[in-house]
Formats: sequence, C-alpha cells, structure tokens
Amino acid sequence: MESPNCKWEIRDRVAVITIDRPPMNTLSRDMLVELEGILDQVEPDEAVGCLLITGAGDRMFSAGADVSEFGEMGGDREVAEKILKRMHDLFNRIEAFSKPVVACLNGKALGGGNELQMACHLAIAADTAELGLPEVRLGIIPGYGGTQRLPRLIGRRRALELMLSGRRISAPTALEYGLINRIAPQDQVHEEAFQWAKELAAGPPIAMKGILDAVVRGSEGDLSQGLSIERENMLSVIRTEDAIEGVTAFFTKREPSFNGR
Repeated sequence: MESPNCKWEIRDRVAVITIDRPPMNTLSRDMLVELEGILDQVEPDEAVGCLLITGAGDRMFSAGADVSEFGEMGGDREVAEKILKRMHDLFNRIEAFSKPVVACLNGKALGGGNELQMACHLAIAADTAELGLPEVRLGIIPGYGGTQRLPRLIGRRRALELMLSGRRISAPTALEYGLINRIAPQDQVHEEAFQWAKELAAGPPIAMKGILDAVVRGSEGDLSQGLSIERENMLSVIRTEDAIEGVTAFFTKREPSFNGR
C-alpha cells in the first residue's frame, strides 16, 4: 500500500512503514498527515501486532522537517503554533501507541527524524548511522519534542551538550548513551529489525499494551502514580484468557498461544 510520501505493508503481523521522500526522506506536513492516516488504520487492526518505521534507501532514515516549509512557520504565530501542536500530538500518539513501535534507522536520523525515532518505543540502527539534533545551527531549537525526550532518554547533561552544539553522534555512541537499543550491519539492519518486530508481534497483545501504557504514563508522574497505573493494568490483565493460557502453558511445558482476549 502506498501514499505519496509513505509506503506501507503488513507482513507476519508487522506493519512496515517506509518514509519515501528522496533524497533526504524529510518530514513534510503532508507526509506526517499520511502517517496519521496509517496509524488510524493499523491501530485497531487485530492482524497487526507491531509497527516498524524505517526510511527508503540506505543513507537516510530522515533528515527531519522540510526546511522549505519554514517560511510559513516564521510568519503567522498562530499558524506556527497549530503546526507545532499537531506534530507534538502525532509524536505523542506514537509514543503512547498501544502496540510496540520499532524504529529502524537505515541511515542518518537528524532533527525531526531523530525526534521521530525517539518517540518510537524501541530502535535499531545501521552501524553507519548518525544521529543528531542540529537545529541550533539554523538558529532555532528542536521543535518536535527533542528538548523533552532526549534528556529523558540519555540524561540532561549529555542532551544539552548535543543540542547546544548540534553535534552528530555515531550509532555506537548512541547505543552507549541509551538513545538506541541495538546496532546491525548496514546490509542487515532491515532484516534484523523486521525479525525483532516479528517476535514482538507474536507476544500477548493485552499484556504488551499494559506494559507500554504503564511505562509511558507512569514516566509522566512520580513513583506512587506509576505504581497506581501498574496496579490498574495488572488487575485488567490478570483475568484475561491470555493470562490463563500463559500460566497453563508454563505448567504444561509448552509454548503459549495468545489470542488477545
């Protein structure tokens, strides 16, 4: 299935979404509207257990926002605020998505491209990839959530160093910092990412949704609030058919078969 700026397909319960705006795979507003539409379709689809977001080609996951659209942003403040709010809402939606979302960084993830992968739950990068938030070099700041997500992922001082300098880091450094989860050779990253997403898609949907919700919502408050969310989700999950199946399979020494009920 294709949109003008995105290609997507469902394979083995994985919805593979490919940003396809050569040569830089920039995040135009039209492209992000298309992404919203894809999320609308795959979130309620029981045939989808995991999302995988990647870029076309082998050089660029995404170079971020389409700079040619900045003129409109610099004009009417109300228009600019609406655009930024919509982008925040979209990336928040990805972060709060009820199914695992894996970013496959086939190449560089810069600016909004880096902010997009930070909104995903998990990330794997090609060993040749670079990540950065270079907005300061344009005289602006990261505007798609980078000033908030990067410190939460790698710590305040490291995040400030990267944002104030606009410096890029390599995939190994990003792994060391905790900005990504895994590295794979460039020619294998798509396949390794898909196999990872396929494994996640085979998991118990209700339990995975509960984990994602508890972590994302729980991170917004203090420990007491987080534990309250955990209790709430555990009480919802514990009596499901999947929970009964999981425990039964454990005691009978067989692989469980989850059905999302």
